[in-house]
Amino acid sequence: MSKSILMHENGGPEKMQLEEVEVGKPGPGQVKLRHTAIGLNFIDVYTRSGLYKTPLPNAVGREGAGVIVEVGPKVKGFKKGDRVAYCGELGAYCQERLIGTEQLVKVPKGVSDEQAAAMMLKGMTTEYLVDRTIKPWVKKGDIVLFHAAAGGVGLLFGQWAKARGYKVIGTVSSPEKAALAKKHGYKWVIDYTKQNIVEEVMKITKGKKVPAVVDGVGKDTWEASLDCLQPRGIMASFGNASGPVPPQSIAILNAKGSLYLTRPSLGAYTSTRKDLEASANSLFKMVKSGKVKIAIDQRYPLAEAGQAHADLESRKTTGQTILIP
Repeated sequence: MSKSILMHENGGPEKMQLEEVEVGKPGPGQVKLRHTAIGLNFIDVYTRSGLYKTPLPNAVGREGAGVIVEVGPKVKGFKKGDRVAYCGELGAYCQERLIGTEQLVKVPKGVSDEQAAAMMLKGMTTEYLVDRTIKPWVKKGDIVLFHAAAGGVGLLFGQWAKARGYKVIGTVSSPEKAALAKKHGYKWVIDYTKQNIVEEVMKITKGKKVPAVVDGVGKDTWEASLDCLQPRGIMASFGNASGPVPPQSIAILNAKGSLYLTRPSLGAYTSTRKDLEASANSLFKMVKSGKVKIAIDQRYPLAEAGQAHADLESRKTTGQTILIP
């Protein structure tokens, strides 16, 4: 038997309960994975609350790392004892699980299980945002705006974008988070609880605005994001931490300067095995080079997943958080 956090109905953190489940034997193309660490991400909150509809009951969670303890039929490229990590398939909040090998990547030496669990979703999200989504719009020396700079993706984005030669403005909600963002690659930090985002961006850019805004906040920063963009700039809206953006008329993009808007997802950017491996390998390379550092800022026992969600939603956490099974 394995312990798992199960959710039988959508709602608050209290809807997640620790239960015992029978894992079973891996089927064709599957392995049985024993988790050593599990990643916590805001998408888990969306799943729990029902913003993102998923079948019930489920074990929430989409990211983890661990060791293969059993291999099913027709598995190629993986064996018992391999250290692996993944992100994508629902059900990570558990001690053991069955999972298809098409999602797994091997964790290289020099990267710990805790780092792998904390960085797969957020790290590959950062990879596609910096190296693929906004790249056609920016060049070395350009200024980019990122919202929620002290969050999980935010701390990675600041480092990654700096390594690529961009100058990054980050928005935060406290002096403590501002200091943290500054240590992770941000050249300028705006405390949106005390400063006007658009006014500060205009000052920093001397009225030129920015060619790209990357926004994981959603509803609360939507208008400011558009108002910070240069004509024909791009807005990459990849998350809804403050809630989903209300329905909009596409005419606003014309009115604000013939802007481009994309709502990207990691699934679309890693939809093939080739893309998944390329993204993961780029992430591992950046971490092993030291250009992007993965620090575990919070650890919670698996049984306290509800508390971890509550702390994440109330913005008490920073950077990377993991659950320990």
